[in-house]
Amino acid sequence: MIPPERRLGPVLQLIEERKYFTLHAGRQTGKTTSLMWLAAHLNASGRWRALWVDLETAREQPDPAVALPAILEAIDRTLRLQHADLARPDANEIEAVLGKLTTALLDYLARLTASDELPLVLLFDEADGLVGSAMVAFLTQLRHGYIARSQAPFPSSVVLVGQRQVRDYVLGTEDRRVLSWLGTTSPFNITAEATTLGPFTRAEVGELLAQHTAATGQRFEPEAVARIWELGQGHPWLTNALAAQIVGRDVKDRGIPITALHVESAKETIILERRSHIDSLVARLREPRVRRILEPMLLGTRPSAELLDDDLGYVLGLGLVRVECGELQIANPIYREVIPRALTWAQQISIHQPTEWYVRPDGALDVPGLLAAWQVFWRKDGHLAAEGFGYREAGPHLMLMAFLQRVVNGGGRVEREYGLGRGALDLMIFWRAERYAIEVKIRRDTETEAEALDQVARYLDRAGLGEGWLVLFDLRKEVSWVDKLFVRDVEHAAKQIRIMGC
Repeated sequence: MIPPERRLGPVLQLIEERKYFTLHAGRQTGKTTSLMWLAAHLNASGRWRALWVDLETAREQPDPAVALPAILEAIDRTLRLQHADLARPDANEIEAVLGKLTTALLDYLARLTASDELPLVLLFDEADGLVGSAMVAFLTQLRHGYIARSQAPFPSSVVLVGQRQVRDYVLGTEDRRVLSWLGTTSPFNITAEATTLGPFTRAEVGELLAQHTAATGQRFEPEAVARIWELGQGHPWLTNALAAQIVGRDVKDRGIPITALHVESAKETIILERRSHIDSLVARLREPRVRRILEPMLLGTRPSAELLDDDLGYVLGLGLVRVECGELQIANPIYREVIPRALTWAQQISIHQPTEWYVRPDGALDVPGLLAAWQVFWRKDGHLAAEGFGYREAGPHLMLMAFLQRVVNGGGRVEREYGLGRGALDLMIFWRAERYAIEVKIRRDTETEAEALDQVARYLDRAGLGEGWLVLFDLRKEVSWVDKLFVRDVEHAAKQIRIMGC
């Protein structure tokens, strides 16, 4: 475990300054663990009364009459369990404040603060799970208490913890109308700033793995450490899940050093078993606002401008994507594999294409034969099956990935590189020591074949390869299959490229 205080330095400073602020990060990045440490640390100092309050019981409850009692009960339960010596509002007082929902939280926190000589710090976990009018009531009452706290008792610092900043909380049209008197779309405009829990650094991943070595003597080879960092990009759950799979299940003999091959095997296990984090991630892919961001990334196009802000803020908050060097990317290589594999799982298991059909006597992969079989499959069944994807526009890309994954899983892997605005999806097949580059594009009237070849050549340059494939989908209804399906070898920009028409 990386020392929490290292990640929480800015948070401690904001609490010292009596600020109200948000702490946001993606799923399973250590938020709750950090909050539990933070509450214990502040209470142990003797200078603060800190409460970690989980708002899960009020999640998705838009009615204040349901949500506010759940919130007060969560606070009261925390006090009973962790601060039994502290005087707190009794049942009659709680019933009294709930008699007026517009001030229930405000009055309760005022009474609680007045009963203790220590300044109160509230750490509200899962705060962004509040919705609708309940969220408005919650944030508005905190705002009123904050404004008046120089004249009346109220918490010294409030931290709202979740996957999004307050400004990214989604309010319905009616909520925005109700809040218009505040002159802002966010009633919590008192927040000093938003802070986040970042991923582990490369050095911290090494430090974490070194703790296992110090405890057991089992070492991670440098290439294994590098691969764990590369696959998870420092995501705390992914980093620990990879390491735990290896040392807890795959390589229990502490005399055997961990290699990059062990890491690859652990990655496949985590993806195929769809551990809880991965399974929750997959469920998010069905949400329309997630699809509106990810589908253009699969296609290499750009999402609609009017959808970008709200949807992108939400998907960034989930930790599915990140912005690096000004470019939107899938958050890490594991998610890059999980997303298309999850979307194509049903198709993969229904495709009868045994791996051995495409393995040559010397063990090499017969990529020309594989892609020729793909053309036959696409004409016969694939183009119809592609229309059944929830990500309909990306159906051809997903169908090709399902086909390749079904075959290559028998002895290699497929890696994907996709982003916004490039108009293409890059695939790399790894088989034994060989790599095979494939670029996937939709034929559009506004683009020429030369432009597509330029993109393939640039991809091959980046990969350090001299030859590759361009799979070109022609979705025009008026074009016959005879004209759509072709194979042509060309030399372009000193690269040997085979064009496969589909």
